[in-house]
Amino acid sequence: MDKERELQSEVIRQRYNRTAKFYDLMDKMIPESIRRAAIGQATGNVLEVGVGTGKNLPFYREGCIVTGIDFSPGMLAKARQKVQKVKVPVTLLEMDAQHMSFPDNSFDTVVATCVFCSVPHPIQGLQEVRRVCKPSGAIVLLEHVRSENPLLGWVMDLFNPISLYLIGSNINRRTVENVRAAGISVHQVDNVGGNMVKLIVAGP
Repeated sequence: MDKERELQSEVIRQRYNRTAKFYDLMDKMIPESIRRAAIGQATGNVLEVGVGTGKNLPFYREGCIVTGIDFSPGMLAKARQKVQKVKVPVTLLEMDAQHMSFPDNSFDTVVATCVFCSVPHPIQGLQEVRRVCKPSGAIVLLEHVRSENPLLGWVMDLFNPISLYLIGSNINRRTVENVRAAGISVHQVDNVGGNMVKLIVAGP
């Protein structure tokens, strides 16, 4: 990554370090039933991109082996507190989704929930997701996106700089379009929270 991109990533990292203490409260915007449905699709050797505070870890099915990455040490510290309470083996690593160190075709499933709203260069991050997922594997993304309603979408555009400054999250990302732009094959898109939260099931 060039210096400008490294600087952008560092700014977002610091914002998530700052919000780690109360992030679980913010993360209640995704109901447990929706989170469980998304994570329940994971099988085999799983990579969770942007594991955050580990909110998803209790929902992995037996048989999964989970590697969780996040670029925020503060978020990972919270996730480590949850690891001993889950029923699957979990390894947590500090790593940037835009620049993963895993070999190609490493994982059966790649999962992310509310992550690609905060990755500074989402298409680059999604290309990395595609790279590390096995050709026969699955990519499961649960993401909040820009509303398809013209007025609400405009409001989200208006307030996005505030959200980005306060917590490091873009509220107006067009993530389905970004997934396709990264060369990922989209199999299914379900609206699970109005038209602003989408469950995207795809393959590399």
